[in-house]
Amino acid sequence: MLFSSLDLAPEIQRALDKCGYSQMTAIQQQAIIPARRGKDILANAQTGTGKTAAFALPILQKIHDNAQPIQAGTPQALILTPTRELAEQLTETIKRYAQFLPITIAALISGAKLSAQEKKLQAGIDIVIATPGRLMEHMEKGNIKLTGIESVVLDEADRMLDMGFITDVIALLDKTPMKRQTLLFTATLSQPVKTLANKLLTNFESISVAKQNAIADTIEHVVYPVGEHQKAELFIELIEQHNWFKVLVFTSTKAQADELATKLKPLKVKSAICHGDKSQGSRRRAIADFKSDKIQVLIATEVAARGLDIQNLEHVVNFNLPYLAEDYVHRVGRTGRAGSKGQAISFVSREEERTLNNIERLIGERIKRIKIPGYSVGSRETILNNLSERSHRVKTNKASQTKIVRNKTRSKKKK
Repeated sequence: MLFSSLDLAPEIQRALDKCGYSQMTAIQQQAIIPARRGKDILANAQTGTGKTAAFALPILQKIHDNAQPIQAGTPQALILTPTRELAEQLTETIKRYAQFLPITIAALISGAKLSAQEKKLQAGIDIVIATPGRLMEHMEKGNIKLTGIESVVLDEADRMLDMGFITDVIALLDKTPMKRQTLLFTATLSQPVKTLANKLLTNFESISVAKQNAIADTIEHVVYPVGEHQKAELFIELIEQHNWFKVLVFTSTKAQADELATKLKPLKVKSAICHGDKSQGSRRRAIADFKSDKIQVLIATEVAARGLDIQNLEHVVNFNLPYLAEDYVHRVGRTGRAGSKGQAISFVSREEERTLNNIERLIGERIKRIKIPGYSVGSRETILNNLSERSHRVKTNKASQTKIVRNKTRSKKKK
């Protein structure tokens, strides 16, 4: 189905043509028409399916059709996201769709000056894209009123649940009109998400374009069994052997990200880090440099797992497997987007094998193992013996502490 069949405003169609978009994706086909009719929507779509356009185009069309004088601090549409990176990504994308419209769009996120955002609000913004915490700050300062909101989007609603933002989200939506239109988009359709939808949506339409936790079939998954202490060495060997040009690497901790970057530096491999200890400006530059091919490797923690739309990204490396199997879906979803091919590479130590099994059950397939000479996960018996010895030491220590407490108690009674 073509975008041109939607009878969108000429300015919107012109922007889509300039972006090179002609054919709609599945989520766009199913969501745009009911959204334009004013329906509330619960949409379950895997990452990289074009969901931003699915909710942004109906909102832009509505604002265009019902043109109103812009008012200071009173936006017409609100898009809530769990992270500032995703908010920035959405702002950049939606501005492209609105480039020929007299519509103002701005992000309200932490890491940027509150005063600068306040000035934008006073000048008037049609569409606000915000993280819940920063929006609450502006609400408390009286910088913004949500009484004029006609459309609300909750993007990555499942992630907002995971991150504990839902209490703030509900409090914010209580400040919006009852007759608003609400669009809830989620990558996973868990019971908590369904409960949230029933609470916030009215007579909503459910849309699902893929089975729950599905991963694009354009992604090849491979696992390299390797000990934790050899992971950096293996990564360096693979990047040199296969001449990977653009690689997004996920680590579990900030310290692991810093350590890998340090080991890449002497090899003249241009890399950058994206994690919570970096300033917002530093993270923004790292992502921009990676997108523009100025750096070869972007090393990130879970903060960058969702929402990043990076063109021609062929390789995602899980330096460590995520703690939650569901997060694997979001990490590897950075590659294989919009029909292009990608490869998800995971370094798996013996201790991570149970997590790997959980991931394989979640995605419904066994992932191919590639063993490289010189790299080993170690003996299972040795690891089990170490765990057994550690457990024995813990029990012995507890028994000793209990004995000491008992002896002290007896001593007190004698006195």
